[in-house]
Amino acid sequence: MGFTGLGVFDSTIQKANIWLKDIGQLLHWEDRHHAYVALRAVLHALRDHLTLEETVQLADQLPMLIRGLYFEGWRPSHHFSRLRKREDFLRNVRAHLNFLHEKPEVEIEDIVHVIFWVLSKHVSFGEIEGVRQVLPKEIRGLWRPFPPGSAHQFLPLTGMP
Repeated sequence: MGFTGLGVFDSTIQKANIWLKDIGQLLHWEDRHHAYVALRAVLHALRDHLTLEETVQLADQLPMLIRGLYFEGWRPSHHFSRLRKREDFLRNVRAHLNFLHEKPEVEIEDIVHVIFWVLSKHVSFGEIEGVRQVLPKEIRGLWRPFPPGSAHQFLPLTGMP
């Protein structure tokens, strides 16, 4: 029997833990809470830069627990803040990372890069391409085929420019 005794909940908890483990390993963080906060910050910034249709399509491919995190605090009526500059997107993410003072060696761009890579690992290529095409070019450039500093440890995500 699983942790909760309900298969659908156990499955989503297991999937969310895999995502958090991936993030923690790539950023060399032992604290899963930091991985959670980083995932949440990047997902919210990303969500707020997507069209309504693309927001929902991406959510459809997220594990249930992460989907709830993704939609947390979302207000469709205030949706689609098109910050076009890379710096604005990174500033938006940074505003939600209250633990950064504990990790001065961590670059915000590396956090975004890792979260985008984890999304690419767990979400279909077609959906990721749809998301990337909606983003302004400067922000799209944060989506790279390898996690930071790990090009020789991981295979590239196929089809990514």
